[in-house]
Amino acid sequence: MDFSCDPDSLARWDSEHSWHPFTPMQDWCATEPVVLTEGHGAVLKDSRGREYLDGNSSIWTNLHGHNHPKINAAIRAQLDRVAHVSYLGTANAPASALAKKLCSLFPKNSLERVFFSDNGSTAIEAAIKMAAQFWQQNGYPDRSLFVAFDQAYHGDTAGAASLGGVPLFHDRFSSYHFPVLRVRSLEELATLPALAQGRIAGVVIEPLVQGVNRIHLWPKGMLHKLRSLCDASDTFLILDEVFTGFGRTGKMFACQHEEVIPDFLCLAKGITGGYLPLAATLTTQRVFNGFLGEPSENKTFFYGHSYTANPLGCAAALANLAIFEEENTLATIAEKSRILADLLANLASDCPHVAATRQLGLIAGIDLAQPDSRPFPPEKRMGFRTCLEARKHGLLTRNIGDTITLIPPYCSTPDQLSKMLLAIRKGISDALKTP
Repeated sequence: MDFSCDPDSLARWDSEHSWHPFTPMQDWCATEPVVLTEGHGAVLKDSRGREYLDGNSSIWTNLHGHNHPKINAAIRAQLDRVAHVSYLGTANAPASALAKKLCSLFPKNSLERVFFSDNGSTAIEAAIKMAAQFWQQNGYPDRSLFVAFDQAYHGDTAGAASLGGVPLFHDRFSSYHFPVLRVRSLEELATLPALAQGRIAGVVIEPLVQGVNRIHLWPKGMLHKLRSLCDASDTFLILDEVFTGFGRTGKMFACQHEEVIPDFLCLAKGITGGYLPLAATLTTQRVFNGFLGEPSENKTFFYGHSYTANPLGCAAALANLAIFEEENTLATIAEKSRILADLLANLASDCPHVAATRQLGLIAGIDLAQPDSRPFPPEKRMGFRTCLEARKHGLLTRNIGDTITLIPPYCSTPDQLSKMLLAIRKGISDALKTP
């Protein structure tokens, strides 16, 4: 199909027929959308030929850049074999190889089983359903509660949304949610009566950093202490590494910073390098064994999706992991993290409207406030306006309230990182001038 239609038609079709996620559509339909048509490395191009730096890695998914030749070649080679086959009743070669590869990234006899799905929400959904069913059919039916942390975001399917601590996203559907206890800290979790009573099925956390909570960083050592607390009460630890996985924090997985192995590890976003929808829930042999039995025992995990373990996605994921080894990606991330840290420090010192910055690897949050540290009035929508103005200076990124997120692709050059920060600086200045 030819998508080289005139830009006016593409914009009109979007405004007349599309419905975008997390988007106030009345405002959206009143302006012309940016229709992206091409991408190379860290640069995207729209239907009118304008170029932008991809400052949020296409919603935190793209790792090595757009149009990476190795991932392109892997998808094309798999496409010449078969694009999709059912994972219900058959296996496929890329999925088998990917399952083995993912497990090999962890110590032997730790995470040994991989359950594939489609996205971050379903990776979490699988983990909490596995945890609940494990306890039900292995002699502990009272372990029915989950613990999540305040202001967490774990996805939008019903189970994953149950864990969410962002009222704006989830409160209107709360009557349909799983039973969840929310805590603000490890200390609060340790004092929960349900923990001592053995009623908790699992504790869910985004390790080291909460993405949607304005890039909130957990205290150093907190994850290791959480693992010890879960061990002491034989409670499953479920790590949501949908955002932090695959190098984003400077190690392949955030949990490796504190040498923690969870009972469930949920992966998506960067698993295919930002190319195709794919997710994986890794778990232990203990959990897997809890689902074994005769068919008549009904221990089967009855959950799945039509495109589970899609061969194209698995082929892309294998190529993505190969790039880490061939291009020494983690060393590159370390170097560029230091460059980003210097750029953020300069922005904070030079710009009176930057109240604070937070960074972990190639993850950054930039808080905006008035020079006296007072928040901007909500109606000013300073974060949103800053991103909108930064777009005019060649940067695509997103805000969370009045926090600007900057999540660049790993292939971003030092010059491109500098241009991203310059666009944010100019975006702040221009947004201050708008009524």
